[in-house]
Amino acid sequence: MMEDLRYPIGRFNFKDEVTAEQRLIFIDEIAETPRRLRLAVAGLSEEQLDTPYRPQGWTVRQVVHHLPDSHLNAYMRFKLALTEDEPVIKTFLEGSWAELEDARAAPIEISLSLLEALHMRWVMLLRSLGEADFARTFRHPEWGIVSLDKHLALYAWHGRHHIAQITSLRQRMGW
Repeated sequence: MMEDLRYPIGRFNFKDEVTAEQRLIFIDEIAETPRRLRLAVAGLSEEQLDTPYRPQGWTVRQVVHHLPDSHLNAYMRFKLALTEDEPVIKTFLEGSWAELEDARAAPIEISLSLLEALHMRWVMLLRSLGEADFARTFRHPEWGIVSLDKHLALYAWHGRHHIAQITSLRQRMGW
């Protein structure tokens, strides 16, 4: 049960190849993430925002703030891979970031607006890229070599994953 609450849409599963059609779907999903997140949190009270989406999990507020934190890192990884030959990227301790005061207490509108602006830029970049661009890679210290196709698929899933954590909590709680 705990596994289901943590991964309401399942774990990320990447097929080695991404077709041009799948790539467009992933880009559209990234484009829709800010709107879908805003809908997922619409009307929630401060108490509801400070409710963990699962036992020992982040609060809804922390999930909302995590999305731009993580997606900013993803955007930068795209830019680095597009402008450098197989750059080594920096990881971040997402759990530690989620415990910082801005993630635990800031109004969610800040991160909702940040995610909207970020995704406008990111989607503009993604839609400008050709097939060879998506084959470019970066080196992740823990995962090894990662193609931009894989990173695109991961972040399309990532937005859906965290939004589902919120919407499944709302459903369970009758919100």
